[in-house]
Amino acid sequence: MIFDVQVEVLLRPGIADPAGSTIERSLPTLGFDGVRDVRVGKSIRFSLDAADEAAARALAGDMCARFLTNPVIEDAVVSVAAAGGGS
Repeated sequence: MIFDVQVEVLLRPGIADPAGSTIERSLPTLGFDGVRDVRVGKSIRFSLDAADEAAARALAGDMCARFLTNPVIEDAVVSVAAAGGGS
């Protein structure tokens, strides 16, 4: 069965986020006041062949731990849905 997987990766709380800080400092100069706590991350999307949703979620979690994230400084949120069904 094919599953659509989305992995959202963010720096863990307490880890400096220079890109987020730059965006937060720049927005007021463009007229966007009141924005705070900006964090920058990455989104990884792919399709995965697995026996069922639990197996797809386990495989995606293993990919995150071993390759897609740096588990020392990043957290990942994994969304899994049957292909074509959205996430």
